[in-house]
Amino acid sequence: MPSEDRKAFLLRIDSKLWAELEAWAGDELRSVNGQIEFLLRQAVQQRRKKQLDGGSPQAPARDR
Repeated sequence: MPSEDRKAFLLRIDSKLWAELEAWAGDELRSVNGQIEFLLRQAVQQRRKKQLDGGSPQAPARDR
């Protein structure tokens, strides 16, 4: 059961991407979940840094 400060959600992901993430996570001694969270945190930090440096926060185009 997740702790109260963590949100559980279902993620559907392409099997080839999963395999890449699984290998990458293994290389860095993380679980796939831990690797995904690590990458998301990095992306959020980079986005915040760009905003603080004067970059405009543009929403990416959505894939449909």
